Amino acid sequence: MIMNYRVMSAVKILLVFGVGAFGADWPQWRGANRDGVWKEGGIVERFEGPELAIVWRAKISNGYSGPTVAEGRVYVTDRVSRPKQSERVHCFDARTGANIWSYPYECNYRKVGYPNGPRAAVTVDSGRAYSLGTMGHLFCFDAATGEVAWGKDLDAEYDCRIPTWGIAAAPLVEDDLVIVHVGGREDASLIAFEKVTGRERWRALGDNASYSAPIIIEQAGRRVLACWTGERVVGLAPSTGRLLWEHPFKQDRMIMNIATPVYRNGYLFVSSFFDGSLLLKVSADRPAVEKVWRREGANERETDSLHCCISTPIIQGDYIYGVDSYGELRCLELATGDRVWESLDAVPRARWANIHMVTNAEKVWMFNERGELIISRLSPDGFEQISRAKLIEPTEGQLNQRGGVCWAHPAFAGGRIYARNDEELVCADLSAKGAAELKR
Repeated sequence: MIMNYRVMSAVKILLVFGVGAFGADWPQWRGANRDGVWKEGGIVERFEGPELAIVWRAKISNGYSGPTVAEGRVYVTDRVSRPKQSERVHCFDARTGANIWSYPYECNYRKVGYPNGPRAAVTVDSGRAYSLGTMGHLFCFDAATGEVAWGKDLDAEYDCRIPTWGIAAAPLVEDDLVIVHVGGREDASLIAFEKVTGRERWRALGDNASYSAPIIIEQAGRRVLACWTGERVVGLAPSTGRLLWEHPFKQDRMIMNIATPVYRNGYLFVSSFFDGSLLLKVSADRPAVEKVWRREGANERETDSLHCCISTPIIQGDYIYGVDSYGELRCLELATGDRVWESLDAVPRARWANIHMVTNAEKVWMFNERGELIISRLSPDGFEQISRAKLIEPTEGQLNQRGGVCWAHPAFAGGRIYARNDEELVCADLSAKGAAELKR
């Protein structure tokens, strides 16, 4: 247990207790259900100009973790190297950007590739905020005040086989548990803790950790924890950790499965940079899956189907849309994995080029690594750009190439978007009401 907790900034009482209802939240990785779906209405149809007006900016430091939003507060993590190597968890007022609280803790990165900062988004649930750092520091905070309810050094306790680029999968809250994917030894690849006390409830699997965040799916009338580890895709009983089903998908060259599994209409889809894609059919009446197809190209340039890096694909109807290894936006037939079309219009071609895609009604909102926000439609007929505007500048901490990148996933909440780079967290208004006010 990590001791000597200290909230480093004063809690502003009016900010903490004066926050009213703030529209739909984005309380965890990829939204309320981890599915990249943004359900708010009253959003702009197109942008007014080439750049989005920024409502507020807040200074932060380096990190890959995307912001999350709950109860009028925005949470994000970062890293500083002076005077000591430290990771920090921040909480800002969602309307004004004022800092509510920050919590730093010493964290020395050991053998971490791209040591730019934390990877995992903060998960907020029932007035508590859960953060998971690159080296396995897990904290449970009072979401409003930043007081630490409990904390753990998972590497020290579970001897984690920390992946090449650090622990990355955001904590998942399910009922009274918070579940983490950290690759601990002695069958602790996944660990479930009581979310209020921090007491271990179960541990499962001897697999290496991947960077892919676990999700919850519905199967045969029960909730199932679906996770893509370094060796396989598995389904576990979330209350006990019992293995319900598995399908092998080991990475041949190196563990580089980053994208989150996508579940839609009884299909579970995963895709990685080197090893291509796998589509599983999830049984509707028993805990089982079967392979529909598995496709892999000759290498990272001569790809087949889809070789995703950072971006998580989406499934719409009978088609899969995703970003291939060098930024190629592709449409695949769901049933076969055959390519329908490819486009390089959404992001410039480059190794690991990234787009985060979020659906809102019939539109797909894309945040690309150049810091641009795109309103689009995707169909078997192609990529249709409706509108595009600059949101934030790329920075070189995340990648010291091509003038930097924006690889952190944004949050969409309360009619606004929240995005970060290595210098700042920004907020822009996407509501139709806000656009109308700007015109006046």
